[in-house]
Amino acid sequence: MMEHKNLEEEFHFYIDHQDELVKQYNGRVIVIKNCKVIGDFDSEIEAVTETSKEHELGTFLVQMCKPGKESYTQTFHSRLAFTSC
Repeated sequence: MMEHKNLEEEFHFYIDHQDELVKQYNGRVIVIKNCKVIGDFDSEIEAVTETSKEHELGTFLVQMCKPGKESYTQTFHSRLAFTSC
């Protein structure tokens, strides 16, 4: 069985190369594997569907390619409240 790179490495590749990737793929959803862009797509669903035809899920990173931290950070808001018993 081939050992897969940690997806964290792929994410760091994106952050380290974000400026140059944005110049080429701005607004596209890119797929990164082995610290290389292996595809670009219109949507995350298309990226996962198409890439998983040839690559095992969990072995590649799907990332919206846009400038700034906002492209890789998200804040979720909820009306849920947590209490301890």
